[in-house]
Amino acid sequence: MRHSILVPICLVGALALSGCGQSGEAEVERAVQDVISSDESSLNAIMMTAADPDEAIAYFRRNLEEQPDKIAFQRGLAKSLVRGQHNTEAAAAWARVVKHPEATDEDRVNHADALVRVGKWDEAEAVLDAIPPTFETYKRYRLEAMIADSNEEWGKADSFYETAAGLTTRPSGVFNNWGYSKLTRGDYPGAERLFIDAITYDPSLFTAKNNLVLARGAQRNYDLPVIEMTPTERAQLYHTLALTAIKQGDISIGKGLLQDAIDTHPQHFDAAVRALKALEGRS
Repeated sequence: MRHSILVPICLVGALALSGCGQSGEAEVERAVQDVISSDESSLNAIMMTAADPDEAIAYFRRNLEEQPDKIAFQRGLAKSLVRGQHNTEAAAAWARVVKHPEATDEDRVNHADALVRVGKWDEAEAVLDAIPPTFETYKRYRLEAMIADSNEEWGKADSFYETAAGLTTRPSGVFNNWGYSKLTRGDYPGAERLFIDAITYDPSLFTAKNNLVLARGAQRNYDLPVIEMTPTERAQLYHTLALTAIKQGDISIGKGLLQDAIDTHPQHFDAAVRALKALEGRS
């Protein structure tokens, strides 16, 4: 009797051990897949942000050959093409991404950005118009502002620029774009204020410094602003002011500013030298 009872107990024990073995293997497999997925996501992120753009493009293209429908690789390729300034290819790549069933509103904003880069403003506007207004991001409003600018819808542009600036901790680029918009409209004091805001947030932004000088020069204010600048930047800004003065007919002031640019530059400033010689040859 004791023997007959022992057999079923042993069988139950064997089945339990077998079940535990299968369960353990499944858990190990899931853990391995989680690690692989995590590593893949990390590598994708590195490739999209830190790797050389051409290397990233090659990486994502290789992976898409094996898994052409995986949206993570499609996104990675599209972002890498933008980083590599392959804008036409990037627009086409984002067009493929937004057709994917897992595409997001963020993908659609990136598609609009790629279209703007290739000058397809109307298409970009249509893409943004199709995105729900509840999707509010810095990039979306920056693009909305740029498109409103291109349509000369100044009120909308100002509103979108203001909203975009409030949605980022680094608004220097927005202020610079907004200032340039004001500059093209002839609102030189407004442009000057916005370029100063841009430089306040990013003292290294030379584009804003140059635009600031243009706005001041347009008001016939030919003094350099009191901002942080290197000797090379100072020389370049003198050169910009000089050209602005000459364009407005203030030739003698332009000559003096060109000489300041030549004297300030730590190396030979060929463009300023040639411009000054050309002016002196005309006089």
